[in-house]
Amino acid sequence: MKKGWERFFYFFTFITQGSSFLNPRAYAIIHRMHHAYSDTEKDPHSPYFIKDVWGLMLQTKDIYRQYVLKKLEPEPEFIDRYPLWPFIDKVSDMWVTRIVFAGVYIAFYFHFVPARAEWMYLLLPFHFFMGPIHGAIVNWCGHKYGYENYDNKDHSKNTLPVDFLMMGELFQNNHHKSPNSPNFARKWFEFDPGYYIVRSLNRLGIIRLRKT
Repeated sequence: MKKGWERFFYFFTFITQGSSFLNPRAYAIIHRMHHAYSDTEKDPHSPYFIKDVWGLMLQTKDIYRQYVLKKLEPEPEFIDRYPLWPFIDKVSDMWVTRIVFAGVYIAFYFHFVPARAEWMYLLLPFHFFMGPIHGAIVNWCGHKYGYENYDNKDHSKNTLPVDFLMMGELFQNNHHKSPNSPNFARKWFEFDPGYYIVRSLNRLGIIRLRKT
């Protein structure tokens, strides 16, 4: 990805993730650790060493924060090859920024929620914490529920044969088998919708896939 597009998507991700924006550097390090140590004690979010999904979210948050604040440095093989934008990282990690985003979400609901549909306000926490919720679903369900195409020496599973819920990320067993493949689907009956977005971006010249 060229620098201009990298900055565009960095900022676009900050705006769309809003209150739950995840620092790309810290996220990349944790994701690489997850693959290297999948379902072992060194895995930052394995459901087999944490008693419940809330514990998984909190443990991941604690490790993530250490890398965001640079209180902990990863092993050398997990460093580099990720985008950096210190200004956005600093602004996005401020509590006032997250509170402003939360206020925007509340204002949106206040304006658009129909009369006698106040129950919809119960959906607000999903908007506030979408990043952690998304990660919890993928790493909890993707390593506990579903089927296996490959023996990856871990507990990774394909939770859904057509992943309409997480745009392909619930093909964890396939992804752990071929982590560099942009297509998480493998069998004829599996469908990864995210892959076709990636292919489209490649054809438009916005990104460049090493191979297709």
